[in-house]
Amino acid sequence: MSTSTSIFHSFSDDKNTSVFNPTLFIVIIIFILLGIGTGYLLAQTKTTIGQNMPDTTVSSVHVGTIYGSNDTTTFKDNVEGKVVAGGINGEGQYHLIRSGGDSQNVYLTSSLVDLSKFVGHTVKIWGQTQKAQFAGWLMDVGKVEVEQ
Repeated sequence: MSTSTSIFHSFSDDKNTSVFNPTLFIVIIIFILLGIGTGYLLAQTKTTIGQNMPDTTVSSVHVGTIYGSNDTTTFKDNVEGKVVAGGINGEGQYHLIRSGGDSQNVYLTSSLVDLSKFVGHTVKIWGQTQKAQFAGWLMDVGKVEVEQ
């Protein structure tokens, strides 16, 4: 019984040692196509943020109309006044003029409501008070009701 077992293996087997594997190539192409298709479908979907909010074009700002979010737990502070463009030292893009002079102004910023549509209007605003360095009162606006 003489079997020769060698410690060394031959690298020149008859097996296909090609780097190209057609099955792996097809699987990779399928994953790439699925990724592109998923990305395209997600890009086509509409966002739900602001979906139920009315359009705030200049012609659609009417007295009594409410714009923005109904989230009263986040936007619990409210104030009334006339919207004017301009902040103070980089805080707020707009401010609300109230009786009592400049010290009573509320400086406004908002990512939910386009405040430019309300310039010159008297409004009631619901928002969340923000920390400020220069403004006496800085508010992130979430809801606006046009009064005049």
